[in-house]
Amino acid sequence: MAHIAIPIPSLPGKQDIEIEVTINGQKQALHYRVELFYWGDCNIPTFDRVECIQQHLAGYDQDWKLYYIGAPTDDFVPVTFVKKEDWEKQRKLLTMS
Repeated sequence: MAHIAIPIPSLPGKQDIEIEVTINGQKQALHYRVELFYWGDCNIPTFDRVECIQQHLAGYDQDWKLYYIGAPTDDFVPVTFVKKEDWEKQRKLLTMS
C-alpha cells in the first residue's frame, strides 16, 4: 500500500481526522484518530512502557483499529487509530488491484 505522510500537530487530547481522497476517480473517506496516551495515566504503575500501552489499548473503543504507534516522549506516546470499517474498505481495494 502506498503512503502519503501528513504532519499532524501534537495537541493535547484526542484528534479526530477525516480525510477524503480521490484515487483514479473513486472517492473514499478515511477516518483516523490520534490520541496521546500519558505514561502517568497507567492503572498499574510499571516501568515497562509496553505494558502501559497494552493497558491503554485493552479497553479502547472497539470501532477503532490500532494503526500506528508513534515515537514516545518522556510524558506520552502518540497512537493513531483507523476506523475499522475504513480499514476493511482499504484491504478490499488492495485485493481488487
